[in-house]
Order: sequence, then C-alpha cells, then structure tokens
Amino acid sequence: MDKEDKIYKVNLIKSDELTITGKGESSLWEQSEVLNDFISPWDAAQPSEIAFRALWDGKFFFFCFIVYDSKVHIEAQDDSIDSIGNSDRVELFFRSDASLNPYYCIEIDTAARVMDFKAYPDKNFDFNWNWPMDEINVKSSKDEMSFTVEGAISLDSLNQFGLIKENKIETGIFRAKYNYIENLHFEPTWISWVHPNTEEPNFHIASSFGVLHLMS
Repeated sequence: MDKEDKIYKVNLIKSDELTITGKGESSLWEQSEVLNDFISPWDAAQPSEIAFRALWDGKFFFFCFIVYDSKVHIEAQDDSIDSIGNSDRVELFFRSDASLNPYYCIEIDTAARVMDFKAYPDKNFDFNWNWPMDEINVKSSKDEMSFTVEGAISLDSLNQFGLIKENKIETGIFRAKYNYIENLHFEPTWISWVHPNTEEPNFHIASSFGVLHLMS
C-alpha cells in the first residue's frame, strides 16, 4: 500500500495540558484517534493488539503505545544498544523525504530505555548520534496484560531536522516482539503499520513509512 494511503490524523490539543506519566492515563488521549491496523507480513501468526495514539499542542508531538502482551521479553543486563536491541520494544522512524538520507530512529523498550540513532540508506547507522536530550521525554509502565510507552518530542527538534513539511511528518511505526524458542534463545517478530512489500523483514526502507498529519 502506498504511504499516501496510510495517513494518521494527529489532533490538536491546548498547550501545556498533557503530562507524560508512562501510563497513557490522561483523559486528553480520548481526543486522539486510535491506530491499530498493525501487521506482521513475514509471520503467519496475527500479532497481539497494539493501540497507537498521537496528539500535538503546538509545542510538542505526543505519542502513546499500548501493547497488549502478557509475555514481554527484556534483556536487562545493562543499558547498551545490544541489550535494548534484544528486547521487546516500539519504534518510531522519521524522515524528511523518501531518500532516507538521513532518517532518524527512536526505539523504546518496556523499561523506557531509548535507542536513538541517525540512519542512512542500506542500514548505515550512526549510534554516536542522539536525539537532543532536553527535546524528548519518554516514560513507560507495565502490568500483567500489557505495557505502555508514552512520550513527547518537541516540535522545535522535529523542525530542526527538517521533519515537518506542510504539517505532515513522514513516519514509520513499528514493534519488535521477541519470542522464546528454546535454550534461552529468542527470535523477533517484526510488526509494522505500513506493509513495506519486502520478502524479508526490513523497516529501513522507504516503503515502510506512512504520514502523520498535524491537524489544526
């Protein structure tokens, strides 16, 4: 499906009213649309339900993932990129255009550990780059049936990287789910909002992005 067919409307709220707690508990989220048509094109099993919401207030872009999964895997031996990369997580990729040169990746696990990096075509990743620390806020929570990742990203930083054009942000929305196989070995299932039309799992491709439209 073409990315233009995958458009999520980000509704506008009053500024300075939404507080990020990691629980997605603010009544303001009721003003958002629910995005839940996620797919795993490379896996026969239907992925567990994911409810994604987003809002903006003129200063910040807010997002909230609620993932309904009672068997969450986290590799907590340290806070390294490898540890986060081997854990269940949700992901947002932002690009200025289809060249992906560059694009920006934010991957967040169930403990709100963030793996953020700048990327270039052919999976050329710059892990020395980080989203400006004071321009992003992420929190999470977990219970027996689900986990929630809630965050805020400043519009200043999105504009700094040239990611907002005509109130639209070209965005990939993903989840990595790690499944226990045997002998303490886990294998990922890759879940996407947009079908990238690739034979093998690959989010790092232009066809995996949709559009977030900041509504006025």
